[in-house]
Amino acid sequence: MLRIQREANGQVVLRISGRLDAENLAELKKLIESDEKDRRIVLDLPELTLVDQEAVRFLEQCDSNGIELKNCAPYIREWIERQRDGK
Repeated sequence: MLRIQREANGQVVLRISGRLDAENLAELKKLIESDEKDRRIVLDLPELTLVDQEAVRFLEQCDSNGIELKNCAPYIREWIERQRDGK
């Protein structure tokens, strides 16, 4: 199950908890696209417990496009770095 809490105060913070996978990426993408033009976006990930390969690709793209990944678990950060390195 994925839970997304949205806070806006000069920037948009999307606090994500639970499981992020290919099935529920569309919802997160829609939220990001709706705010992307107006404000800085931060994905706060301290309670993100499980990701699949599609989610890692998506998070890598977000990070590369200037979306901050805050409180990202070390194992997820490592997967993102491996995605960048093409491994």
